[in-house]
Amino acid sequence: MRGIGSVEGCAPSIEHFAPQQYIAPDGSFDPARVAALGIPREQLMKMYRGMLLIRIIDERMLTLQRQGRISFYGEARGQEAAVVGTAAALGPNDYVLPALREAGAALYRGLPLSAYIAQIYGNENDLTKGRQMPCHPGSRVSRYVTMSSCIATQLPHAVGMAMAAKIRHDPVVIAGYMGDGATSEGDFHVALNFAAVFKAPVVFVCQNNQWAISTPVSGQTASPTIAHKAMGYGIPALRVDGNDVLACYAAMRDAAAYARAGGGPMFIEALTYRVSAHSTSDDPSRYRDESVTAVWKSERDPLVRFRHFLRVIGALSEGVDSALHEAIEAEIKSAVVSQESAGPPELSSLIEDVFATPTAALGEQLVEVAAALPSRPHP
Repeated sequence: MRGIGSVEGCAPSIEHFAPQQYIAPDGSFDPARVAALGIPREQLMKMYRGMLLIRIIDERMLTLQRQGRISFYGEARGQEAAVVGTAAALGPNDYVLPALREAGAALYRGLPLSAYIAQIYGNENDLTKGRQMPCHPGSRVSRYVTMSSCIATQLPHAVGMAMAAKIRHDPVVIAGYMGDGATSEGDFHVALNFAAVFKAPVVFVCQNNQWAISTPVSGQTASPTIAHKAMGYGIPALRVDGNDVLACYAAMRDAAAYARAGGGPMFIEALTYRVSAHSTSDDPSRYRDESVTAVWKSERDPLVRFRHFLRVIGALSEGVDSALHEAIEAEIKSAVVSQESAGPPELSSLIEDVFATPTAALGEQLVEVAAALPSRPHP
C-alpha cells in the first residue's frame, strides 16, 4: 500500500491522499488485488464475526442503558471495519492503547465477553473493580491498555511503551488509537514529535469519524487531511477508507511491518463516520444534518459491504450468517444475565492497589465509610 511521505519516498501531494480501498461501498472489488493480500478465509470470517459482535453488542448495550440497567455507553456502530481491520493485522504480542471506540479490538484479541460486560456493570467480577467508566476495559491477555476519558493522553503513553520496547530490543509494535478531536490536543503533537525524532515503533491510528462530539472535523484543522499533520512531523502516513475492513487491515499490516523493522512510526487515517451519538449522553440531531448520517447508514455500512464480499467469494452463506447472529445474541444474553446478577465490588477494594499494604489511616477511613453506608443488599 502506497503511503504519503511514505517508505517509497513519494513527494507529498494532495492526490496521494485519496483513501485506499479494496471493497467499494457497493461491495464490488478486484479479485486479483484482494487475493494479493493473502488473507485466509478463516481469518476473513473471524474479522466478520468481530465486526458483527461489535454491532450486536452496541445494539444490546444501548437498550440496557435506556432501560437504566447500565449507566453509560459509547457505540462504535458504523466504525467496525476500522476497529477490527486494524486489530486483525497486529501481532499477538503487540499492544493496543485505545480511545473510546476500540473495545472490539480487545474482544477480537482475546478479552472474554463476560469480562467486558462485567466492566460495563462495574460489578464484583470487573477486573478494574468498578473504578472506570463503562466501555473502558483493560486486558493483559489481549494486551489492551485501559483507556482514559481524557482525550489523547494515551498517545504519549504509546510512544513511551514503544521506546521501552526499542531499548529492550523487544520486537513489538504499539498501536495508539485516537479520534479526529484528539489531533487538536497538545498530547497528540508531543507524541508525534517524540516518536518521529526517536523512531519509536508505534503506529498511530486516527479513526476520523468526522465529529468530536458536536465539533465537525472542519473545526479541528485547516490542513487538507489529518494525515497531513503526521507528515508535518516527518511521519509517513496512510489514508484509507475506514469502512473497508480490508483496506484497514492492509494499512495496519504495512505500517506495523515498517515500525517493527526499525523504520519508526507510521500514521493511519481511517476515514469513517460516527453514525450513532457520541455516547448515550448525546443527541446528535441538535448539531448535525442527520440526512447525511442516513446516507452513511444506508449506503456505506461497513458490515453490509463486507457481508456482500464474503458471499460473493463463497465464504458466507445466508444460513451460516443467521446461525452466527443467533450464536452471538445468545452469548451476549448469557453474559448479561450472569453479570447483572453479580454484586458490587467489595467495599475494601476502595483502599486497595494504591499501597502494597493499606495504611492505618486508610483503614480508619474505610471503617468510617462502612459505618455511614446503609447495608447493600445483593441484587
